[in-house]
Amino acid sequence: MKSSKINEYKDMTVEDLQKELKSLKSELFKLRFQHALNGLDNPKKITQVKKNIARVNTVITSKENN
Repeated sequence: MKSSKINEYKDMTVEDLQKELKSLKSELFKLRFQHALNGLDNPKKITQVKKNIARVNTVITSKENN
């Protein structure tokens, strides 16, 4: 799974990656808020979103350095 996400992110432009990062951060905020109020069916989802944020940040940094 993770290699396919990385490949998807590598094909995107920096502007698209910035939009994706913004949407992932808002999703993480919503998940944390929901988890604090009444719990989640799958708390592992928070970890997955955090890892995707890190992947997007990594690809953005590599594209900006090249």
